[in-house]
Amino acid sequence: MSTNHTFAIQRIKKEYLKQQMEYSIKYIVLYHAIKQCILKVELPHGWQLPSTRYLAQVLNLSRTTVLKAYELLALEKLIISKVGSGNSVNYQPETQTNVIKRGDISPQRYPALSDKGLSYLKNISLINRLPDQDLAFRPGLPPLDVFPVNQWKKLLNSYWRHIKSSNLSYSQSTGLTEFKKSISNYLNVSRNVKCDPQQIVITSGSLQSEYLIANTLVNKGDLVVVENPLFPNVHSVFKSSEAQLVPIAIDEQGININELKSKNLKDLKVIHVTPSNHYPLGVKMTLERRQELLQYSSEMGCLIIEDDYENEIANYQEATPTIFSLDKEDRTIYMGTFNRLLHPSIRLGYMIVPQFLMPAVEALQEHSHRFVSPSSQTVMNQFIEKNYLYQHIKTCIEVAKERHDLFKTLFKSEIKSMYIQEKPFSSFHLIAFFKEPKSTKEELEIIKKLKQNHITVLRLSKCYIDENQQTGLIFGYASVRPTAIRKKIKSLSKLV
Repeated sequence: MSTNHTFAIQRIKKEYLKQQMEYSIKYIVLYHAIKQCILKVELPHGWQLPSTRYLAQVLNLSRTTVLKAYELLALEKLIISKVGSGNSVNYQPETQTNVIKRGDISPQRYPALSDKGLSYLKNISLINRLPDQDLAFRPGLPPLDVFPVNQWKKLLNSYWRHIKSSNLSYSQSTGLTEFKKSISNYLNVSRNVKCDPQQIVITSGSLQSEYLIANTLVNKGDLVVVENPLFPNVHSVFKSSEAQLVPIAIDEQGININELKSKNLKDLKVIHVTPSNHYPLGVKMTLERRQELLQYSSEMGCLIIEDDYENEIANYQEATPTIFSLDKEDRTIYMGTFNRLLHPSIRLGYMIVPQFLMPAVEALQEHSHRFVSPSSQTVMNQFIEKNYLYQHIKTCIEVAKERHDLFKTLFKSEIKSMYIQEKPFSSFHLIAFFKEPKSTKEELEIIKKLKQNHITVLRLSKCYIDENQQTGLIFGYASVRPTAIRKKIKSLSKLV
C-alpha cells in the first residue's frame, strides 16, 4: 500500500471514530467520515483514496459497506471513480480551508529583520529574473535546441547504474576533485588559464559565485568598483551586501582607467570587470588595459573579480590573455559558468580563488549551499573528458553565428524606429537603440507591450547604476530558431 493511502486511512479512521457517536448505520458513518475529511481539506483535491477492499480490511468492515459509502460520495461528486484508476477526491473550495488562520498580529510583535536581510529584500528588483517560457528574444541563453541531450542522458544513466551507496553521502563543499581537475585542464587548454585544482570552487553559477565572494570580503561601506553599465545581478549582490559602489564608465578599451584613477580612492576592496565581453555593451578589454588594471590593483592592494561569462564566444577568432593569466600576485578571482554555454538548468559554475581566500570561501559554502549535486558534477566531468564539451562549443558558435547574422539582417530591414548595435559577433545578445530618444518610462512600456505579445527582452537602462542611463533593448537571439526569428521580427516591426 502506498504512503498516500496510509495517510488517507489515518485521516478517515480518526474521523470514523467521531462519526460513530452520531450515526448507527455503518456505511453512513463511513460516508460522513470521508466527507468531513474532504470538506476540511484533510484529503485534498486529486488525492487517491484507498481501494474499497483495503479500506474494508483496515476498518474491519464489509466491502459492501465501503462501496455504499463511496457511491454516496460519488453521487455528491465529492469523489470521482475511474476504471483502472480507483477513486480520487474531487473538491476544490474557493477558500483553502487547510491554511491555518493565525489572526492579525501587529508586525511590531515579531523580531525585526537583520540589516542584511532588509538590504537583500530591498534590492531584489535589480536582479534579472526571466522564468517565463518565451525564448524570443531572452538574453543569456545559448542555442538550447542543439544541446546533445542524448549524450547527457547516457552519461547520467551510466552514473546511476554504477553508483555505490557510499557515494550517496555528503560531498566536499568546494566540489569533486576529479571534476575540478577536468576544469583545470579545460581552462589550461582553452584559455591558457593555469591554476591548482584545489583553488577551484564549484558553484551553481555566476550569481552564487558573486554572492560567496561578496559575503566573504565585503563589509558595510567597503568600496567596490564596478563597470557602468553592468550585470544587474552583480549590482544587486554588492548593493545588498551594503558596499559603496563606485561606477566607472566603459570606453573603447574597456573600463576607463583614467576615470578610475581620478577618483583618488582609499581602501578600495574589489574591482569587478567582464573583460572578454563587457556586459551589455560587448566591448573587449585590450591587453594594455588589462595590464594597467592589474598594476592599479597592485598599487591599491585590492582584488579583481574577472567574470569571464562568455569567453568561448568572445574569443573564438582571436584570444586575449585573461587577467588571471597575467596576474603575478594572486589577486584575481576568476569566474566562469557552464549555464550560459550549455543551458541554464544545468546549474554549474566555478571560480578560481586566491589561496589566502580559500578557507573563508569554503567555510561560507559549508554554512550555506553546502555542495553542488555530485551527479551533475560527475556527468559534466565525463562530458568534458569524452570531448563532448569541445564539440558542443563548436556547434554552438556555428549555430549562434548564423542566427546572429540573420537577426541583424532582418532587424535592419524590418525595424525602422531602432538601429542595431554595430559590433562583430562576440556574444549571445545584441543591443538595439532608439532612433528617437526614449525615457526609461517609455522604454519600460515598450517592453511590457512586447511581453504581452510573447517577446521577451531586457532594458538597457536597468544596467546603469547612476542617473545617466541610456535606453535601449537587449535582445537574445541564440536560442531562437531561424523560422521563429523571421516570425518574431515581423511581429516586432508592428509593435515597436
